[in-house]
Amino acid sequence: MFKALHPNIKARIAISFLSKMIGSMVFPFMAIYFAKEINVGVAGVLLMINIAVQFIASIYGGHLADHLGRRKLMVWGEWVKVGAFALMLTVNSPWLVSPWLTFVALLLIAVSQGLTVPASDAMLIDVSTQNERAYMYSINYWANNLSVMIGIVIGGWFFQSYLFELLTALLVMSFVTTWLTIVLISETLEQDRNKEVSDAGIKSLFCSYQKILYDARFLWFTAGGIAVLSIEFQRNNFISVRLADIFPPMIYDFGWLGSTSFDGVKLVSALTLVNTLMIVLFTAPIAKWVRDRNLQKWMYVGFMVFTFGFALCALANNIWALLGATIILSVGELLYVPTRQTILADIVDETMRGTYMAFNGFVFQIGKLIGAGSLMFSPYIGKYGMALFIVSCGFFGVMMTFWALKPTTRTVKQE
Repeated sequence: MFKALHPNIKARIAISFLSKMIGSMVFPFMAIYFAKEINVGVAGVLLMINIAVQFIASIYGGHLADHLGRRKLMVWGEWVKVGAFALMLTVNSPWLVSPWLTFVALLLIAVSQGLTVPASDAMLIDVSTQNERAYMYSINYWANNLSVMIGIVIGGWFFQSYLFELLTALLVMSFVTTWLTIVLISETLEQDRNKEVSDAGIKSLFCSYQKILYDARFLWFTAGGIAVLSIEFQRNNFISVRLADIFPPMIYDFGWLGSTSFDGVKLVSALTLVNTLMIVLFTAPIAKWVRDRNLQKWMYVGFMVFTFGFALCALANNIWALLGATIILSVGELLYVPTRQTILADIVDETMRGTYMAFNGFVFQIGKLIGAGSLMFSPYIGKYGMALFIVSCGFFGVMMTFWALKPTTRTVKQE
């Protein structure tokens, strides 16, 4: 079935794989980087600003994708990313180290993501049929997790000692993905729908998003996604910083596995590896198993299993308990991600896919914002308060998504 997919889908999966593989060697550890170079509180504030910038860029990027085209936005975004990685490499070199200029580079990367992600998501829907989407999202999800697994393993072991070399690889790969985007991606915005450039202004932007604000179903669905994704982004924020604190660098005894030098950063890498390995191994069979069942039911089950696993990660101080919690949350993730993406593609307005997918970026950007914000309030509520916070997010995610998918909830088409 993979061969039958549109060439744009196959190209985008390959480009995303390469980009995420190298990016995962660096970006999951930036909270630790800023906490070390400045302090934990400032790290949380900087990451929240970065997320806010990406959110604002994605709002306008989705609107532009519906007016100027998907491919053009994707190419622009890739070139911005090249410049940002070049700056990031320069200010983390043997001759110059500047966390503040590194933050500026991250802001440019946020703008790049704001341009490319909504356009890419809209393009995937443009060139896929309803019957293909569950399979397409499963394959894309599998490829993304495989790339993250490879990147996290390498980054966990080399980030603190070989950051300059990792950033060099990141810059080289950015040139490669830019070239691949230019060569392999074709425009998918239909010519008769291609709006005038003058319609891509601020006034038109507000008109487009005003329409979405009347779509109660999509708004509740987005709010539910925000609640659930705010849990996932605890991994690279509260959980990673906590594990770095409670597992200082030293020799650890792993029983029959022997003793080795280990620390909290490497533990985050190892747990992410376990999570991603489960996704890589079981995405296809679980997607096939869920396909002919009630998607909504299993999405809700996935939400709660995922929540329970992360709550355990917030509490556990034992490596084996953390491993068990990671396996539990991975099962929940396998259940809810493909089902939610398939339902999302079905409820968006086909004439405004770029705008809708940009608005869907609320799920990731506000989820990241909440995750970064946890670095500021977690010292006051402790690990038990954070576990309760995670459970509350999962509960609200289920309730809001359930409300969104009720037959009586209004949509734009009904309006």
